Amino acid sequence: MFLVIIGLSRPQLIDSIKETNVDVVDIVLVMDISSSMLATDFPPNRLEAVKNTAKNFIKARTGDRLGVLVFAGESFIQCPLTIDQEVLISLMDEIKIAEQSYDGTAIGMAIANATNRLRHSESKSKVMILLSDGSNNAGELDPLTAADLAAKFNIKIYTIGAGTNQDVSFIPGRGYIRNEIDEETLKSISKRTNGQYFRATNLSGLEQVYDTIDALERTEIEIKEFTQYKELFGWFLIPALILGLSGQVLDRNIFRKRL
Repeated sequence: MFLVIIGLSRPQLIDSIKETNVDVVDIVLVMDISSSMLATDFPPNRLEAVKNTAKNFIKARTGDRLGVLVFAGESFIQCPLTIDQEVLISLMDEIKIAEQSYDGTAIGMAIANATNRLRHSESKSKVMILLSDGSNNAGELDPLTAADLAAKFNIKIYTIGAGTNQDVSFIPGRGYIRNEIDEETLKSISKRTNGQYFRATNLSGLEQVYDTIDALERTEIEIKEFTQYKELFGWFLIPALILGLSGQVLDRNIFRKRL
């Protein structure tokens, strides 16, 4: 009788299901590896500081596809777009200053090469983070023309000018070099692609720039919650029915024996 009462009260098991949709962001880090990146105004030098900061940025972008392109007088894909952070960071560690025969700063060609990697992406957000400490002095393509090409494919470019505000910087074994960051061009590149320009004059400033970009490129996460109700009355009514029938059978057998 107790089981029947529980069963008739229609007990239910409530099961909550969450459905999460996340839009992946495709990001190509475009890094200057010209000889001026050996300057020591960012310890231990500009290149190593950028690599370490970029690796922290990569670790924070779980689920996104990231790639790395390096450039000096020419540009090269260091790592194609991937979600494998370990592979990406390992390839980041291998980045070195370009050989003298490839020295220079071909910003336009670097943008074009990165655009070619991103243009077929189906992600809603396609981003390029371009860091340079100089001005375009190599390559066959003007940086602003390359930026216009990127804009046609809805690629947003964040540009970073890296280097101290002083007129010169020191490079071990070479002495002092002039700082020649072309801020106007970097600003125009970001403006034409709906991005943003940042100036990093020291290591902490560089870290802050990457943190800011990380926050700007956070996609919205859509969470839908569904509630399912599972009826449990059968778990109680069926045993009650079986027990009831068993009781009737026993009663009949006992009654027959008495007769």
